[in-house]
Amino acid sequence: MNKLIIFSMIGFLAQLVDGSLGMGFGATSSSLLLMFGIAPAAASASIHMAEIATTAASGASHLWFKNVDKRILWRLTIPGAISAFIGAAFLSSLPGDKLKPFISVFLIVLGLYILIRFLFFNHSSKSQGSPISSKFLTPLGMVGGFFDAVGGGGWGPITAPVLIAKNGISPKKVIGTVDTSEFAIAVSATLGFILFLGVDQYQWQWVIAFMIGGVIAAPIAAWLVRIVPSYLLGVLVGGFIILTNSMTIIKTVGLPVSLATLAYSLIIGLWAVAIFYQFKNRKRFVTVH
Repeated sequence: MNKLIIFSMIGFLAQLVDGSLGMGFGATSSSLLLMFGIAPAAASASIHMAEIATTAASGASHLWFKNVDKRILWRLTIPGAISAFIGAAFLSSLPGDKLKPFISVFLIVLGLYILIRFLFFNHSSKSQGSPISSKFLTPLGMVGGFFDAVGGGGWGPITAPVLIAKNGISPKKVIGTVDTSEFAIAVSATLGFILFLGVDQYQWQWVIAFMIGGVIAAPIAAWLVRIVPSYLLGVLVGGFIILTNSMTIIKTVGLPVSLATLAYSLIIGLWAVAIFYQFKNRKRFVTVH
């Protein structure tokens, strides 16, 4: 029972991060299941089953707070859902952990770009950039959906940074759109896992615990996105991307505990400095409520 309560709390915190930054639920939850010895395919299957409830609540909350760009939503969701089903089939026969370090290197670079752009360049979420075409969104959705199913989490970490890096798109719209579209990704991946793995692989008690915590956190996270300024969201997202993907790289390399702790401390310290700098210089940015 204590373990289930802990999982519910982790589901709450993971969804709070995911719903407010556009990423984190799958990565956080799947890491926990892997730590408890659950096979990668079973962990990803259980997390996606839980995400059906959490992403439904999150998507409804973001729609309520008008955080969603519907033009982007459908063009990103359809290829992502198809690719997630394919990814579930792929993971059922091949471990997906080997791919994570390569994705993480790309995302760290992208996170640095986002952090620098929001720190040192004026960003207005009211600006109108060029409309994002299906030629851009279709491959992005396919890559995000595939690696989400394979890695137990990846839709947000892949799609949100790329979209935020585009000019003329509000971070809160990106986060809301990515979170809303993730419902279809979770459903599609779950169908794939049920078909290729069966229902015996699911950890049902853990799934329900994650669901409860995530559903409670979803509306709170959507509200936070609505009130937090876009210039601050950009720095928060950029730092979070760098931190989470650095963890993957450090674990893959196998750094000693002392060096790993030093690296984490340095990253978190620099992130805190960036947030403080952004607060101090907020008048140089345009804030949209």
